[in-house]
Amino acid sequence: MNSAPSASSQLEQLKKLTTVVADTGDFERMQAFQPQDATTNPSLILKAAQQSNYQSLVNSVKAAHPGISPTDLVDYILVAFGLEILKIIPGRVSTEVDAHLSFDTKATVAKAKHLIALYESHGIDRKRILIKLAGTWEGIAAAKELEAQGIHCNMTLLFSLVQAAACGAANAKLISPFVGRITDWYKAKLGANWSDVDNGGANDPGVTSVKRIFHYYKHFGIATEIMGASFRNTSQILELAGCDLLTISPELLAELSAGTAAVSKKLDAANAQGALSAENIRPLKLDESSFRLQLNNDAMATEKLAEGIRNFCIDTEKLEGLLAK
Repeated sequence: MNSAPSASSQLEQLKKLTTVVADTGDFERMQAFQPQDATTNPSLILKAAQQSNYQSLVNSVKAAHPGISPTDLVDYILVAFGLEILKIIPGRVSTEVDAHLSFDTKATVAKAKHLIALYESHGIDRKRILIKLAGTWEGIAAAKELEAQGIHCNMTLLFSLVQAAACGAANAKLISPFVGRITDWYKAKLGANWSDVDNGGANDPGVTSVKRIFHYYKHFGIATEIMGASFRNTSQILELAGCDLLTISPELLAELSAGTAAVSKKLDAANAQGALSAENIRPLKLDESSFRLQLNNDAMATEKLAEGIRNFCIDTEKLEGLLAK
């Protein structure tokens, strides 16, 4: 007698609804989950570069570029990890521009072109690279310029609809709205008044933020891809099943691989118009002064954007310190 077929894992089910991306610099761990794409950031690369199994990679990059400053060496390290990741995944890797340049459009464009040139020197087609830029006004302006030159961008540290709308207007290839960090902010704000029952699941503030962006993009015909990011638990991920892409840490990918409960589609472009009408959302004004005012008036987005840039700067400096040893 044949045994009953085993139930598909939640990860396998999710992959049928959404493009799954690995959010890590630890390319050895991501292999088991067979993601389409992968994302890195300074914090993830710093974490990976400190692991013993990657010391030979770090040392080989240092040996190949003697005498250059730790700041310049970081670019080569980022690309070295990206190259290894590209051997594993069929799709794209995201590599981040130094967060210190988040308010300098010209310098951001120059750094992005340098990173692309490094990848292309290894025979990598630029279509397989997404340059990660902070969702500041200056970062979005850089994305507009880079996209016009065929360099695709992943707009990160994105916490608000106005950031998302401006990225869409700039023709950015992809945005990464942060789910968990939004939830963290509201959880801290509410304190004892936070309830996992009332503020979790479909009502999770990070989840509802991405849903709003999804509906805005689909209703107004914005081609920019939406990739939910920065998840704290699998519930947040499953509530966004149907999003264009979701980038997920190895720890949460492992949880999804172990789970077998049914996964249903939660985001559908067909529902966009009704959702926007219910929330009374209209096209946003996106000139510079309007953008800055709308972002300023969103305390959560303002605080989390500033904090994110600060922390990426700190981890970039830690990585420079590691390479200087």
